[in-house]
Amino acid sequence: MATAPDPLNENILAIDIGATGIKFGMVDPSGHLVESVRRIATPYPCLPDRLIEVVVEEIQRSGCSRVGIGFPGELVDGVVIEPGNLSRPGGITTEIDLRIHETWLGFNLQQAFQKVSPRDIRVVNDATLAALGYCDGVGRELVFTLGTGFGIALVVDGSIERIRDVGGEIFRDGQTYDQLIGELSRSQDQARWGRVLLRAVENFVEEFGADTVHIGGGNARLVDLSLFADAPYRIEVNDNLGTLRGAAKLFKHVESKP
Repeated sequence: MATAPDPLNENILAIDIGATGIKFGMVDPSGHLVESVRRIATPYPCLPDRLIEVVVEEIQRSGCSRVGIGFPGELVDGVVIEPGNLSRPGGITTEIDLRIHETWLGFNLQQAFQKVSPRDIRVVNDATLAALGYCDGVGRELVFTLGTGFGIALVVDGSIERIRDVGGEIFRDGQTYDQLIGELSRSQDQARWGRVLLRAVENFVEEFGADTVHIGGGNARLVDLSLFADAPYRIEVNDNLGTLRGAAKLFKHVESKP
């Protein structure tokens, strides 16, 4: 009699949902990419049903039985607490639409995916998924993701610590972290962007007592490391694929509870 395949030996579809684009990549159980990354534009207006429709098409195409998804907002157990920039009807350059925002609040995104696709689908914050892909598992590590917006995650001795999503918080001059450290700000004045990023990193390192900082996301390659020359913590700049690699660990990892 034929032996059923061991699910731990099957590839995993990793999905990184961003405010500008969505990346799809198949990884093996060790987190190594086994095919080229596919990218599509994030659909706007990005209501839950529309996002699910677009993403499920790729899930079906992949044939993977396990799917790890990074979402650019705050979630608790797969339920959206804060949708971040997805509340904007036309992307980052448009204002938040309260109707779209309300549609996302309390939406069980993980359950919705599982209802329309018979696969093991797990959804976490994108910075959390990046942390799984970047972190070494030693000490107190902070992960910052730089892209359309700004994400943060904390890992303590290899375990994800649940912390707040800071992208929508006011940082300075009445502007949020997303506004000051996101792509729009960088494109307008990269030197100022770098200085603001440095101050934000310093503040969070002090708040969370971190000894290692990982920087990832699409704009990580643009960080001027000379600004961090005197930093008392270790800093590593990563490529933009950590979120995809982290999907493999998502199926071996249980988030710590506060």
